[in-house]
Amino acid sequence: MLLLQFSTSQYCRKARLALGYKKLSYQVENLTPGLHILKLKPKTGLSTVPVLLPQENGQPEIIADSTPILKYLETYRSEPSYIPANHQEKTQAWLLEDWLDESIGTATRFVYYHYRLGEGKAINPSFSSQLVINIVRWQYNINPASVKLAESRLENAMQVLSPWQTQPYLVGDNFSVADIASAALLSPLALIPHYYQTYPWLFQRIKEIHQICYEPLPPGLN
Repeated sequence: MLLLQFSTSQYCRKARLALGYKKLSYQVENLTPGLHILKLKPKTGLSTVPVLLPQENGQPEIIADSTPILKYLETYRSEPSYIPANHQEKTQAWLLEDWLDESIGTATRFVYYHYRLGEGKAINPSFSSQLVINIVRWQYNINPASVKLAESRLENAMQVLSPWQTQPYLVGDNFSVADIASAALLSPLALIPHYYQTYPWLFQRIKEIHQICYEPLPPGLN
């Protein structure tokens, strides 16, 4: 399998966690932000990563977006499963995954890139890094007002995810897509002192999920 990705994207990390949990061999191709559109648009009609190419007879040619990739991998290799067998827990896990994917992952992106252009510039002050950060800020219209809203959403997210303080998994007694999405989409916050110091339990769980999925720890946790 081939995963087309941005190496720094938490949505691509989400796909890698799923691949690792399923113990599937794959290669990655890191695309250049901006120029990636030239490669992806003809293939998927979209301009977003991750994109998975199974490269196997009898399988789909291409799967775009992290959520369809997770659903595909569950059909490709059913064990070990990250979908709860219990119907109510299955519904809850996918609802959390969708909320994290559509709202909290975006909020994390806004807060993270705002931080990287200000207090966090020293993480990588190189011209190329700052150029990418500015492109992302322009692309998603990241500004003080949108960052303030994102910060509010993240504070609410910490309340929703608070069961992680006392239990290893978010839904029931088993690992699920909710854990994968949380560990991936919130991982950039490890580089922001406010979050790392205020929510140590969150980053402990993120570490554990990465270990379960055989994925290297994200920056700030390695």
